Amino acid sequence: MQTIKRLSYLAIGCALLAAAPIAVAVTFNTDQIEEHDHWQSLVLTLGNERHFRAVEIQSYSDATLSLNATQGVCDLPWLEMRVTLDQQQSKSRAINLVPTRLRVDEQPMIDTMAEFITERGDDGFYTHFYLSDIQTLMSDMRQGEQLFIGFDQQDREPWYMTFSLAGADKAIERMQTLCNAPERE
Repeated sequence: MQTIKRLSYLAIGCALLAAAPIAVAVTFNTDQIEEHDHWQSLVLTLGNERHFRAVEIQSYSDATLSLNATQGVCDLPWLEMRVTLDQQQSKSRAINLVPTRLRVDEQPMIDTMAEFITERGDDGFYTHFYLSDIQTLMSDMRQGEQLFIGFDQQDREPWYMTFSLAGADKAIERMQTLCNAPERE
């Protein structure tokens, strides 16, 4: 039964991977940065490509958690975590797909999958979360105090991280407003 459950998670993760945004090791221009307690909201641009981000920057010196939206598909935001590594990576690759649990305060646990990715020329280790109901998670984050994340590590103890949600409400609201605003010429 456990094998079937793991294969189901893997199948769901692979199906979602095809539709998920991929971290790109390019440098985006940042603009319109605003502080919101432990969070920031900002615009990322590269040519005609525009992304909007609400990012938690205070909980860890080497990690950020962000909600992201892309112009034209603002209703399909994604959750991403970035951990800074000691060196730039030599190649882009998916490292692992792992069972993950998310929880805002005392809300019900969200069981999902997370993919670990590195990008060539980037010193980041990215985690993309595959979430079937991101809108509920966003709503909980806007009202909560902390987001808890637990990554399964097979035979080892899970890897846990906790991010502050102080300011998430205003940062997420601004990210959505910026994304849904008419495009400027």
